[in-house]
Amino acid sequence: MGKTLHPGPINKTKRWDPKLWVSPIPFGLTKVKPHHMRDTAKIVWKNRDNLNYAKNIILKGVCDGCALGVSGLQDQTLNGPHMCTTRFNVLRLNTAPPIDPEFLHQDIDELRKYSSRELREKGRIPYPMIRRKGERRFTRISWDEAMEQISDKMRELDPKQYAFYLTSRGITNESYYVAAKIARFLGTNHIDNASRICHSPSKSALMRSIGVGASTCNYQDWLGTDVLVFWGSVASNASPVSTKYMMEAKKRGTKIIVINPYREPALENYWVPSVTESALFGTKIADEFYEVNIGGDIALMHGIMKHWFDMEEAREGAAINHEFIKDHVNNYEDLVENVKSQDWDEIVKSSGISKSDIIELSETLAQAKTGVMVWALGLTMHSHATDNISQVANIALLRGWLGKKHCGLMPLRGHSSVQGSGEMGADPFSLPGGGFDDKNVERIEKLWGFDLPNWPGDTVGVTIENAMLDEDNERKLKLYYMSGGNFLETMPNPDFVEQALANLDIRVHQDIILNTSTLVDAKEAVIVLPAKTRYEQDGGGLSTSTERMVYFSPEIEGNRNRIEEARSEWQIYVDLAKRVKPEDSHLIDFKSGQEIRNEIAKGNPAYDGVQYLTKAGDVYQYGGAWLCEGGVCPTPDGRANLITMEIPKSNEKAGEYKLLMRRGSQFNSMVYGDLDNFNHMGRHDVLINPKDAKRQAIEDGEAIVLYNKNGVFQGHARYADIREGNVGTLFPEGNFLAQIGVYESFVEMPDYNANVKVEKADFFNANKDRQYLEKPVPDLEDNPN
Repeated sequence: MGKTLHPGPINKTKRWDPKLWVSPIPFGLTKVKPHHMRDTAKIVWKNRDNLNYAKNIILKGVCDGCALGVSGLQDQTLNGPHMCTTRFNVLRLNTAPPIDPEFLHQDIDELRKYSSRELREKGRIPYPMIRRKGERRFTRISWDEAMEQISDKMRELDPKQYAFYLTSRGITNESYYVAAKIARFLGTNHIDNASRICHSPSKSALMRSIGVGASTCNYQDWLGTDVLVFWGSVASNASPVSTKYMMEAKKRGTKIIVINPYREPALENYWVPSVTESALFGTKIADEFYEVNIGGDIALMHGIMKHWFDMEEAREGAAINHEFIKDHVNNYEDLVENVKSQDWDEIVKSSGISKSDIIELSETLAQAKTGVMVWALGLTMHSHATDNISQVANIALLRGWLGKKHCGLMPLRGHSSVQGSGEMGADPFSLPGGGFDDKNVERIEKLWGFDLPNWPGDTVGVTIENAMLDEDNERKLKLYYMSGGNFLETMPNPDFVEQALANLDIRVHQDIILNTSTLVDAKEAVIVLPAKTRYEQDGGGLSTSTERMVYFSPEIEGNRNRIEEARSEWQIYVDLAKRVKPEDSHLIDFKSGQEIRNEIAKGNPAYDGVQYLTKAGDVYQYGGAWLCEGGVCPTPDGRANLITMEIPKSNEKAGEYKLLMRRGSQFNSMVYGDLDNFNHMGRHDVLINPKDAKRQAIEDGEAIVLYNKNGVFQGHARYADIREGNVGTLFPEGNFLAQIGVYESFVEMPDYNANVKVEKADFFNANKDRQYLEKPVPDLEDNPN
């Protein structure tokens, strides 16, 4: 039987439903909410010098913001135009003029006075530059000079001493694929990408549970499923168009459940700007909130299943889909034994949720015939992240929510085409179409025409640490080649990261804009290369969405602020490889985007079909509408696997809080505003439960300090509906409290969780006998309240 194909976009429900309205007062006046029209007007003003090109990007290009996959103004879920401020906010990266040379070539200490946000607003990198050891300014150089300096250094080094990294700022599948190929061509497996610090555990968990590493379903499956469960995801903040799907799902009878330590305002009420009803009166999103402890999700799910098995003893089939288990799932008896052995007191303590509330949630899920599980960084930014997500899979498998309409498992990817990064092989553990098993290695070596390095590559966090190894260590990293990214604002312990970046011989920043990491010294040289954007890429490019839709985004002409010396990212990689190993250059000498797409279709068989995507709007979904259709999984025996696990041990001490780092008015680490649109939280505010605060006599708005062995964070208390014993800061401001070198146990994603103590600022500052590095808020001492 052939795979079911996605039907394409469907029409929205036209009837209005006053039961979903937030307020009868139009446009959310008096409410704390995003001001979409005002913000859009500001973005139009920012792009006024290149407005026609900006319009063409919106109308013809595939969104380079989140991973929902809007092409032009359309997607494959609902008919009608889709627009959001996340997409509009990144628009200026594509339309901006070059940085003024007078600003660009000033003293490095003057440049260091600017934040990444301020540097971004200065414009795009205009030409290749270098800053050698001891030099105070960047110097303009030619492309030949820049590439020769890099290639000379690479020829001098052992391949284990250099690494590649690609972030998710509009990078296409073509660039990921070429980078993956040239890294191995040059002899290194040190290549990683931004999914390492967001959804890499999702892939590892899904692979071991059901044999796939991507969403098994589509956004359309949200529309009318019985329950739609969001675990640690603020989809409405990170992917605003998704609120239109949530609104439509509610109208079709879906119950939306949110499991998160903080009662997210963006998932409680939302004003969808492109739907008149919602723009006027708002939409109530979540039906139920369960405020779980940070790190307490596994315990909560143990509680859900424990009650299910109690229900089964009273009546078989009350909660478990036995037919699905019998036909498609392994390890059922092992899971039952493990879950029944869990202690309710431990479940309640770890999850932070009462037994009665867990039973309520358990029964809601048991009564649902269909369900879609969605999760994001709230589950992945933990040392036990793979277990978190396999536990979600356990819940879905016990109910039979796999491989059919209105059912599935969906890691909600945050960035456009980050799903494609590992699928193209830009990952130390992956190659196109699979991993490093003997069969796949043999297949790729035959396709590429050269032997692959046969030693394990390191992930991004480990490569940064490797920069601090002794000079004679064979894995001492001496050259880092980065396509985008700012490790100072995405990795734990930024002070250590800065030391590591400065301890490299050469650092290459292939990018569109400057950021604070570009300005860090290096032992020999910092080289900056101007990249083209997605919309300028020669021959257009592909991006893969959360739901496995591979979209073609064409090259868009008419940029009034065109950067004359910018080059397509894949072309830069090819140029580099040809200079390092000219004798074998024919093996990697791509001449066009179409040539790359032709090879992608061979390199990753699931992508066979993308070679025919040639114009705006062309799209191909690999795997069909549902992966594991009919419950048949691409595992050795065709069956899914239930995974048994224990409740993670909490290591906080008396008086400590668990720290939650969440996003605010930003996209990844790119900050766009000082206030969160949904709760007016400032960049240095700390979300704290009023009961916790009052126990320490902390007033709302009062200056407080969060500290641990890693660092100190000074900010202001903001009373919030967050689970007691948990506090929240924004990312990346809170990164100083996370510890370098602590990783997820399967995929080495950095662990962003930390335990902290909270004190009133005046008390802390009066007792400075602790050896912590302070990160003061400007004017905090002058304005303590």
